[in-house]
Amino acid sequence: MAKVLLIDDELTMLQMVSELLRDDGHEVFPFTSLGAAMEALDTVQPELVITDLYLERTRAQGFDILQKARSLNPPPIVIVITGFGSVEAAVEAMRKGAFDFLEKPFKLDELKMCVQRALSYNTAVSENVYLRKQLRKKYQFNQIVGSSLPMQAVFKMIERVADSDSTILILGESGTGKELVAKALHFNSRRQFAPFIPVNCSALPESLLESELFGHRKGSFTGAVTDKKGLFQEAEGGTIFLDEIGTMSPVLQSRLLRVLQEKEVRRIGDNVPVLVNVRVLAATNETLEKRIKEGTFREDLYYRLNVIPIHLPSLRERPEDIPLLVIHFLRNRVHPKTGRYYQITRRALDVFSAHDWPGNVRELENAIERACTLCDDETIRVTDLPPALQKLAPPAVADEIVEIQEPSPNSSPIFAQSVPAKKMESFSRKPEIPSTNGKIITLKDFLREQEGAYLTRVLAFTGGDKEKAAELLGVSLATLYRKLAEIETV
Repeated sequence: MAKVLLIDDELTMLQMVSELLRDDGHEVFPFTSLGAAMEALDTVQPELVITDLYLERTRAQGFDILQKARSLNPPPIVIVITGFGSVEAAVEAMRKGAFDFLEKPFKLDELKMCVQRALSYNTAVSENVYLRKQLRKKYQFNQIVGSSLPMQAVFKMIERVADSDSTILILGESGTGKELVAKALHFNSRRQFAPFIPVNCSALPESLLESELFGHRKGSFTGAVTDKKGLFQEAEGGTIFLDEIGTMSPVLQSRLLRVLQEKEVRRIGDNVPVLVNVRVLAATNETLEKRIKEGTFREDLYYRLNVIPIHLPSLRERPEDIPLLVIHFLRNRVHPKTGRYYQITRRALDVFSAHDWPGNVRELENAIERACTLCDDETIRVTDLPPALQKLAPPAVADEIVEIQEPSPNSSPIFAQSVPAKKMESFSRKPEIPSTNGKIITLKDFLREQEGAYLTRVLAFTGGDKEKAAELLGVSLATLYRKLAEIETV
């Protein structure tokens, strides 16, 4: 049931409605004073407000309570009632955000139905907001796995350009995650609540792709039995993602260029252009400059698309991310019989790290899916991997299971080695003890060295921005300068 703030200067009406709502299980906070009701809006935080529009015979005050209620976060649903109803007052109340409008005298059943509709609507809105938040969370930057320097550069670029309207060209080999980056750009922009529409330009023939992108009028060609909106119109206010843009025909390239230049589309068989407000993201695994020289891709379109390029590195260029990706994919799977997460042995993980993965992340994910399907229990071993990968296995040694700690919301998975004492060790095949000229360094010097390396890495991540680095490190700017000075004097 809901918290209901009830405001009316007629005591009889206030008591009658309060009893009705309490009988239905609602928690009611009745007020005859506007000032007290305005204060209670902040403290009670009601889901529903029922207010007299002409409270204390002053119309503006009734609208003031409506205005304040709608300014709260989250805003309660507001039902307005009045004994002096008019069409103009109803229109103005609805325009200012009222959910519904009731004129006195009204039937109690009518009020009950109105309250039920309002609360049902509020529940639907809350669920929609929750789902949107979950969707945004799913495509946050930290959901794109990688801690290597090439991936840190990608994250930095995404963060800088996500909320702009600039056209972006995402470059990278097949399987590197171009669509995932496109979704991250969309769901972290102000367009996140509008549609995200992906289109694979290589999957459709030219005639069908033209109709899909721009739409058509009824009778414009054989089979056009009804008017059809194109995907550019369907994506109004949002983002359209054109994957494999290099395969688009010259005719469609020309039409796309006009969309980018004029912000309008023209359906097949229509003479009237339609304005569209759509952000265009494009991706390709081909070298478009080569296609331009061959005469199969328009140079002017290339420059329109390549306003901001984002290059996704292949797995060959970031081998240190392979263990993180393996654990990330395993954390999304549970064994159908035991209900536990899959694990992996050290040797099997070393095999994954030794392969060059020409199919990139997609090939890696497929190999993990195969291993999960074929393994006897929830532990993946070298024998569960494809034969070509098994040849890369290191010599048989004590094949311990890699223990995976649950990652925090803003970090990558953490590795630990399963040893009897459960001591954490670094993820390396053979731990080395830091030394200088054969002499083991002191703990103090070791910690100072590690601190200096970490500060340097964070500064590189922020592009040398010391204020941002201090904020990320959780220290004052003065402390950061002091520690940097200490590093320089060592």
